Amino acid sequence: MKIRSYAKSELAMLYFPDSDPHVATNHLNAWIRRCPPLVAALAACYQSKNAKFFSPQAVRHIVEYLGEP
Repeated sequence: MKIRSYAKSELAMLYFPDSDPHVATNHLNAWIRRCPPLVAALAACYQSKNAKFFSPQAVRHIVEYLGEP
């Protein structure tokens, strides 16, 4: 997986390819909320929960904690 900036729905579709983009985004957000160290890491890199895109640093943290899609 290439570490770069991803739209939230784009990254979510990598994790949940058989879902609707909106549903996939909701699932990814739920996974993130259930992992407090990931939530803290995203907050430390100034990733807003309301942002439409994940920065490369945020993607790196997500892959680190949730694994590659």
